[in-house]
Amino acid sequence: MTLRNTASAYGSIAKLLHWTIVVLIIAQFWLGYSADDLPNGMAALKLLATHKSIGMTVLMLALVRVAWRLANPVPPPPVTTPRWQQLAARTSHLLLYLLLFLQPVTGWIMSSARNFPVSYFGWFQWPDLVRPSDELHERFEDIHHLLAEALLVVAVVHAAAALYHHFWVKDDVLRRMLPFARPGKAS
Repeated sequence: MTLRNTASAYGSIAKLLHWTIVVLIIAQFWLGYSADDLPNGMAALKLLATHKSIGMTVLMLALVRVAWRLANPVPPPPVTTPRWQQLAARTSHLLLYLLLFLQPVTGWIMSSARNFPVSYFGWFQWPDLVRPSDELHERFEDIHHLLAEALLVVAVVHAAAALYHHFWVKDDVLRRMLPFARPGKAS
């Protein structure tokens, strides 16, 4: 297994970043929905503090992921991939990256506007991005929730496309991003 991407597979760094972000995003949805179900109080605040810390981790990992992707060209699509699917894949990747940046930033703005600090696992506090404002908080809360729904839809489409390639087309599109998998004939 190589650290860098090759012509046939993603390297271990890209895979580690990809799957770490996937796990953290799943945790974010669980934490966000769980906190919404709790009454205002210490339990909800603890969940939200963890949610914010993980969100900032996703933001930092997304920055690293983009830098790594710029320095390590991705494997090209299989030659049999239709042009429209190549365009759809590029568009969905762009949307995923955009959402991985916008989602934590809107949460950060929302917290700043509410005058709730964004702590990083209690180690340090991120600076506020805006002054307290109820109107701004409400606006960014709506945007944050809308972006979460968009992220969920794009991620599901992304995963469905990978599964389509693996089980229907039987190419290496999914396999080349799976941890420990080697390119070869798909199942």
